[in-house]
Amino acid sequence: MILKNSEKTAANTYKLEITVEKPEFDAALEKAYRKTAGRYRVQGFRAGKAPRRIIERLYGENVFYEEAINIAFPDAYSKAVEEAAITPVDRPELELSDINADGFTFVAVVTVKPEVTLGQYKGLEAEYTAPSVTDEDVDKELERRRNRAGRLETAERPAQNGDTVVIDFEGFVDDVAFEGGKGENHNLKLGSGQFIPGFEDQLVGKSAGEDVDVNVTFPEEYHAEELAGKAAVFKVKVHEVKENILPELDDEFAKDVSEFETLDAFKADLREKLLKSKTKVADDEFAGRVTDKLIENMEADIPDVMIENQLDHVCEDFEYRLRAQGMTLENYLKISGSDMEAFRANFRDQAERQVKTRLALDAVIKAEELSVTDEEIEKEYADMAEKYNTPVEEVKKYMSPEAVKEDMLTARAAEIIQSSAIKTEVKADEE
Repeated sequence: MILKNSEKTAANTYKLEITVEKPEFDAALEKAYRKTAGRYRVQGFRAGKAPRRIIERLYGENVFYEEAINIAFPDAYSKAVEEAAITPVDRPELELSDINADGFTFVAVVTVKPEVTLGQYKGLEAEYTAPSVTDEDVDKELERRRNRAGRLETAERPAQNGDTVVIDFEGFVDDVAFEGGKGENHNLKLGSGQFIPGFEDQLVGKSAGEDVDVNVTFPEEYHAEELAGKAAVFKVKVHEVKENILPELDDEFAKDVSEFETLDAFKADLREKLLKSKTKVADDEFAGRVTDKLIENMEADIPDVMIENQLDHVCEDFEYRLRAQGMTLENYLKISGSDMEAFRANFRDQAERQVKTRLALDAVIKAEELSVTDEEIEKEYADMAEKYNTPVEEVKKYMSPEAVKEDMLTARAAEIIQSSAIKTEVKADEE
């Protein structure tokens, strides 16, 4: 491979002229022959067994050129990029020329990672909301635990908000039953917002054995387009009213729901856990503000393709998490009343921030001359294997040494920024 020319044609664009010489092309032609010989029929030979020279004589000397170019290109392009000392951020635009038995030449127009002017990255100041836990916070958490420990019992009285009613129901629009509008022995907690607005309110005050006509109007943005904005009547049969019987807040309750012997000890533990949780939130928010300062100080002419590619990753990750919950992206868009363009637009700012953050961290790695040894990479593999209870060799199948090194360097750069940051403390009520 010869890099004949490397020319910067725009702020983030390079033009590379690359020649693949005869020895490399001959090797690629031989590989192409072995890979594709079976496609060509030659009388007197079984499929794939005809000599290369005979196939070339029958089908033309350039019969294997296209496949050979595809074989030779990746290595030649990779070596040229390394020699030109550039970092591509997208697939190149290619133009082939001078293709013959002695090799070929191609021009690659490459979008590269932008140059970054870092600005201040140590001693960044940002607001920090000092976490605190009030008695009210503890009481709310205690009440949540208490509700979770409650038991449902039949109530011989009309239903109240917070009760659970067991119902049969069937919905009608213009006196015609609609698909998905029927259920039997359904447990509905009144006030939970499980059904469309107005439905649960009309069951408050009803008793077991009553038949009720519930009149509602579907929201305009309802996921089923054929029902959106339409008036409907649900024929409802109330079978049972259940109330949640809550335990007394005493030492016995603490023993039942925790490892503590007294309610006071349980409340003290809740306070500690709430403070720990709030502290993590405060620390994460502070780190986010520091990162905002970092990228505000940075200057870089970022190619649009970098943001678009990151946007693809963000959307793919969201779609993956939807599938893990049993929902397709198509159904999500229907339910949310959105389309693909609006869906992507919702994540654009996030993708842009991630690109800027990555560029800034890369610049810190360069400025601090950070490095990672082979021994440190092996230790990181061992730590991951222990964390996920997986053999080291299995971890290595999923994470290359280059990826581990990149993650470690990024973490070290982030630590330099965050550990030197200065907190300007504000109280939660001031914020």
